[in-house]
Amino acid sequence: MIAVTRVIAETNGFLLFNSIRQLVSYAGLDVTQDQSGQYKGKSRLSKKGNAHLREALYMPALCAATHNENLKAFYFRLNEKFNHKKQSLVAVMRKLLILIYTLWKSGQEYNPQHQWQEKRREASLPPLDSH
Repeated sequence: MIAVTRVIAETNGFLLFNSIRQLVSYAGLDVTQDQSGQYKGKSRLSKKGNAHLREALYMPALCAATHNENLKAFYFRLNEKFNHKKQSLVAVMRKLLILIYTLWKSGQEYNPQHQWQEKRREASLPPLDSH
């Protein structure tokens, strides 16, 4: 609860943000690519945003990656992909921030059984013909 209060305080109740992308950039949780001309370097976290916001999200992300079933599966799936576990944890931090923003803007309560991906997939499927 304290972490959510800190996030709301650091973002001024999300009044300055029109999109999730703006919020993620403000938090410094966006990925930047080091490139110039033909050279393409490694991508990394920008960390140009609000350090207090990232600090407020660190421990909740660690707890969510351990105890929340959906985020735990997400965290372990990313651990297989990334070299360092901290990269997966930052992805969980980003997901938590987006979740807080979405719930705050919509006025809904958190529902752990809510299937975000299922609705997106169903919306993209063509309607069934009844022959």
